[in-house]
Amino acid sequence: MKNYSIRPYDIDDYAIWNNFVSRAKNATFLFHRDFMEYHSDRFQDFSLLVFDGDELVSVLPANRVGDTVFSHQGLTYGGFVFESTIKLGEVIETTKAVLKFLNQNNILTFQLKLIPSIYTAYFSEEIEYAMFLADAKLIRRDCLSVIDLVKPFALTKTRKESIRRGEKNNLVIKEELKFDLFWNEILIPNLAKKHNSKPVHTLEEISKLQQKFPKSVRHFNVYKNDKIVAGTTVFITDTVAHPQYISGNEQKNELGSLDFLYSHLITEVFKDKNFFDFGISHEQNGKKINEGLLFWKETFGAKTTIQNFYEVQTSDYHLLENVML
Repeated sequence: MKNYSIRPYDIDDYAIWNNFVSRAKNATFLFHRDFMEYHSDRFQDFSLLVFDGDELVSVLPANRVGDTVFSHQGLTYGGFVFESTIKLGEVIETTKAVLKFLNQNNILTFQLKLIPSIYTAYFSEEIEYAMFLADAKLIRRDCLSVIDLVKPFALTKTRKESIRRGEKNNLVIKEELKFDLFWNEILIPNLAKKHNSKPVHTLEEISKLQQKFPKSVRHFNVYKNDKIVAGTTVFITDTVAHPQYISGNEQKNELGSLDFLYSHLITEVFKDKNFFDFGISHEQNGKKINEGLLFWKETFGAKTTIQNFYEVQTSDYHLLENVML
């Protein structure tokens, strides 16, 4: 019988947390404490470390709102982080121990946001089975549009024509270390006009993240006659290139700026990655799809993979007992 103990993350755990994340089978730089801490003022951190005796066997990026703990709401994906040597039985026991710990600390509900399979180094779906055993409710399912760069994929005729339009307009793509032009002249005005919203990251925040993770946060601008017309900020992991932000000026269709940019990223800059993840194209927790946005991604050859979100009652930890015959 494993001797599991659990404790909330403390600043003194910074090194052991990051070291574990660096060798995990289902973690990316988003789980590094330097990334998580950029928005620490917005969330009540409730990240957990799980030990078997003195050995750290799992970490869980999380935050708390009232009597509910979420696998961190400030991250695109999350869930339990494990090493490649973990066995299914150990995942079940770890999940049970965490649910019991939460229940004993007056947490009634746990919402788990899983990491899509394209971001993992090894199969990492043991937690899906643990959620099934715990009678968890599937509360959301996201559809990600992804190009498998290892396999053949084809752009549609319309997309190729738009890319050629960018070439004819003599557009120039430059990788930049500063985000000011894109944030202030393209992204912020567009989000305010179209969605009455702001970027999740402020200019200061994205700049700091790029400085801390220069290989994982890269930015590209598109210029016409030395004037910015479009841009994108890309988050890069070992297996995936994912545009976190993308926007163009009102002439983007006429110029072919975004198609020209993405063709370059897919076929040149990130051609050696396994996947190019365009992200989601829907709203209302996956119930409604932006058909035009989905169509645009699929014309690049993107296919669909999913990301699951679960809700489980912590009192149901007992359902994970006596599973092994």
